[in-house]
Amino acid sequence: MTETLTSGEARLQAQAAPEGEIAAATHTLVIGPYLARGAYGAGTGQAAPTRSVEARLDEATGLAAAIELDVVESLAISLPRIRPSTYLGKGRVEEIAGLIRAREIGLVVMDCALSPVQQRNLEKAWGAKVIDRTGLILEIFGRRASTREGTLQVEHAHLAYQKSRLVRSWTHLERQRGGFGFLGGPGETQIEADRRMIQERMTRIERDLDAVVRTRGLHRQSRARVPYPIVALVGYTNAGKSSLFNTLTRAEVVAKDMLFATLDPTARATKLPHGETVILSDTVGFISDLPTPLIAAFRATLEDAIEADVLLHVRDVAHVDSEAQAEDVGEVLRELGIETSADRIIEVWNKADLLDDDERTRLLNLSGQGKARNDRDSAAPVLVSALTGEGLAALTSRIEARIGRNRASFAVTLPPEDGAALNWLYENAEILDRRAEADGTLHLAVRIAPEKEPRFLNRFAAARRLGRGG
Repeated sequence: MTETLTSGEARLQAQAAPEGEIAAATHTLVIGPYLARGAYGAGTGQAAPTRSVEARLDEATGLAAAIELDVVESLAISLPRIRPSTYLGKGRVEEIAGLIRAREIGLVVMDCALSPVQQRNLEKAWGAKVIDRTGLILEIFGRRASTREGTLQVEHAHLAYQKSRLVRSWTHLERQRGGFGFLGGPGETQIEADRRMIQERMTRIERDLDAVVRTRGLHRQSRARVPYPIVALVGYTNAGKSSLFNTLTRAEVVAKDMLFATLDPTARATKLPHGETVILSDTVGFISDLPTPLIAAFRATLEDAIEADVLLHVRDVAHVDSEAQAEDVGEVLRELGIETSADRIIEVWNKADLLDDDERTRLLNLSGQGKARNDRDSAAPVLVSALTGEGLAALTSRIEARIGRNRASFAVTLPPEDGAALNWLYENAEILDRRAEADGTLHLAVRIAPEKEPRFLNRFAAARRLGRGG
């Protein structure tokens, strides 16, 4: 069913929808206006970044490329301080204005958070459209979202962003509406009416999201009746999560060398080598300085990660800023209230195929792969390549061990005629070992999840406990 917008909503949508304007602005300049090292600290409200200026600018350029903008130039600017009116100093603004004219640039991406006043003043000075990091990420999310929930979350985040910037559209107008109060009361200004209209739309979206969440909750309850462990992949954007997900599940999730190629969560049931069925969940990639409204908006898409039995923290170890990216992921997980204890997380060092021999040897030594100390239950990282399959056997073995750590193992003996009991075990337990006698009697070693243990013991009262873990 197509939703009908009021004339006011349509006008607001036209004012705020950046996609058409951005698509037309093919010549793009990416600017990284970064505070100088000594400028961070007290008074700025910002901590010094862990990543290099070059890496931050490369990432901003990659974000622009993710929506196929034609980046004709990118430049980093070291700032002694942030100017309230234009973010940059007057001389820099004038210098960039000349560059914009010379290169016929129609869009400037500022890799920072601009206030509405700063954005308006820069657009006026440069005669070009200006968007900040939040606006760019919203644009990417808007193009990537495909599920109903993802689309609603993006629209909600975009409306919140738009609501905070209404002053930009109406500073040159002081229109007021009189009237009888049907549209918000006598003397309501246009900006107040627009803000109210946006809030009403956000409220409707929140109701729709509640319905989506309830539906997903019903699906989760259905899954809980035959509960499988959840293994969620998390990691920095473009770390190779979707490629690894595809390799482990033989699914066809979009896997491109592109920031935010995966936005909506995807889950698949898959069997591990020893027969354990797990739900493997791919999630949206994280990124440094992700705008707070987006973290809140996409928390729902990370519910599988929040509830996961095991988190696979996928890292691109071939990336120059792999360590800083890992810190960013950990920070976002903590902001979302997701437990990040070593017992729950397995670090997956991906893209081993891109390493030279010396670096590969160094990381193999660090991970301990192939050494006695790197047993199935080790907390050491696992070096893999989703592309070549290197290290995947070690990874699945580690997942099995981590899942089995809190599961009890039992010895069960079944008479040959009890096929129903055997079927129950195959559907509800992990079969660790099976041995048959000549008369058909079966001796099984099984591992059972904690939530299924009471039902198991009720059915197999003679089962002998072997212990917990692998």
